[in-house]
Amino acid sequence: MLEARDVTVVYEGTAVVDRVNLTLPEGPYGLGLIGESGSGKTTVARCLLGLVTPTHGTVLFRGADIGAMRQPGPYRRAVQIVVQDTEGALDPRMRIGTAITEVLRAHRMVPRGTERGRVAELLSDVGLSAEHAARYPHQLSGGQRQRAAIARALAVRPRFLVLDEPTSALDTVVQARILDLLHTLRTEHRLSLLLISHDLAVVEQLCRHVAVLHHGRIVDQGPLPDVLREPHHPATRSLRDAVPRLPP
Repeated sequence: MLEARDVTVVYEGTAVVDRVNLTLPEGPYGLGLIGESGSGKTTVARCLLGLVTPTHGTVLFRGADIGAMRQPGPYRRAVQIVVQDTEGALDPRMRIGTAITEVLRAHRMVPRGTERGRVAELLSDVGLSAEHAARYPHQLSGGQRQRAAIARALAVRPRFLVLDEPTSALDTVVQARILDLLHTLRTEHRLSLLLISHDLAVVEQLCRHVAVLHHGRIVDQGPLPDVLREPHHPATRSLRDAVPRLPP
């Protein structure tokens, strides 16, 4: 469904992303894009979203070059992002229900006058009540804000979600709940997920395949068990060895 072909991004003479090739089929499917800080993970994601134009290479959505689309509306609806910093992603002056309604109206997802009911459905899908629609972001916990951000992304019925470190700012218990929620939503909505993380333990819960990014290049790629069992690059071994393990 979504494909990056030889994507390269050069900033000030330096290739921060270098000839990256990725393929994400129709869901339910999960691909983990992992690497240490500064490896280029978020830049790759921004290229897939059409927010950064590659210096070289192309991004294809169902065979069409997204950079050449004359009407990108369907693509914008099909591909959504959930970011790490929900405090920055949600307008602090806007109630949660209003933020989701704004998306529904901008993309004409439901008839006028039915937005409130649809907002309640979306909040219910992510484990929030209709009462949360009247709250401002600062009145929610970190996990509730993340759920609200996921509900807003689902408002346009996407086929593909980019999850940029969606649990790194949450405590361990809330992390597990958000990951369980994403697993359920992936199955129910048949979503394709690109999970960006430096934590293999998080990736393992949502993704069967993984790509390891190091200095802008993919140095390991394949089914997650195979990559963990026989890593080809020292960067992969370092990420694997960084996962804490409890003694028997």
